[in-house]
Amino acid sequence: MQRNGSLGADAIIVAGLSKTYQVPEREGGLGAALRSIVRRQYRAVQAVKQIDFTIASGEVVGFLGPNGAGKTTTLKMLAGLLHPSGGSASVLGFTPWERRPDYLRRMTLVMGQRNRLSWDIPAADSFLLNQAIYRIPDDEYRATLAELDELLELAPIIRKPVRNLSLGERMKCELAAALLHRPRVLFLDEPTIGLDITAQARIRGFLQEYNRRTGATILLTSHYMADVTALCERIIMIHHGVLKYDGGLAELSRRIAPFKLIGVALRDGASVDLLRYGTPVAGENGDGKRLVQVPANEVAAITARMLSELPVQDLTIEDPPIEDVIERDFHEE
Repeated sequence: MQRNGSLGADAIIVAGLSKTYQVPEREGGLGAALRSIVRRQYRAVQAVKQIDFTIASGEVVGFLGPNGAGKTTTLKMLAGLLHPSGGSASVLGFTPWERRPDYLRRMTLVMGQRNRLSWDIPAADSFLLNQAIYRIPDDEYRATLAELDELLELAPIIRKPVRNLSLGERMKCELAAALLHRPRVLFLDEPTIGLDITAQARIRGFLQEYNRRTGATILLTSHYMADVTALCERIIMIHHGVLKYDGGLAELSRRIAPFKLIGVALRDGASVDLLRYGTPVAGENGDGKRLVQVPANEVAAITARMLSELPVQDLTIEDPPIEDVIERDFHEE
């Protein structure tokens, strides 16, 4: 795999993209069921509402939002699985829903809750099937598989039937199967869902290294904020189908949560009412320090007061957890 270099021209361009579903609905009961046979009622549900964004070649972007926000619908449109109701999109110069073979060979969609591997045969056999589907030359296939094995440690697991793999092992094989044809754009929908902390960290490390080596463009959805903070400098947030934010994590934190958390540990187990310094936060941080929330522009002054007035053993200044920042943004009217 060869690194394409630093960020380049736009790989993904989305303009006014919308998707509306016609959802059948009826009242309960036998009469309503019979009437619906003759005259079915539909309700329009707008899953995605005229969103716009661009992503540069080689960029890794987090695509965030609560359940039902429109994330998966957007990824399916960009992968060519759904036709939009309005707007346009270009990925690597292709219109995704035209599903041209040249486009399908340049992108991949990985959905953590979907299984692309055959359940009863070893993953190695599914890899060979993908080689045939994408017409990958033998030399290129062997070289790519060897590199994926180096990154994901596939050798001990690809000869087992998929049904005998753990969830983490299966996810490794799912990613390998999706990348055998060396796609230039990756759409990843919850790739670490259900995995334990160790497996999540391994998948994140793999995606970081894959992006570094190949320059692939990655659009990632995840409910695990560790995925986002480890992989993405930029995030796009969507809520009720509407684009709410497009920018850096740090900028979002400054805009929505303009405060810091001061963590303080006192000598000899001393106790003090932190309310006079700010808003105490329930619980402690990972280092056992008590936390107090203070306005960002008052951190220096409050820290100086603490150091002069309290028997401070250790003190830290932290940004608020990004989960809290995003939760505030979703509920901001």
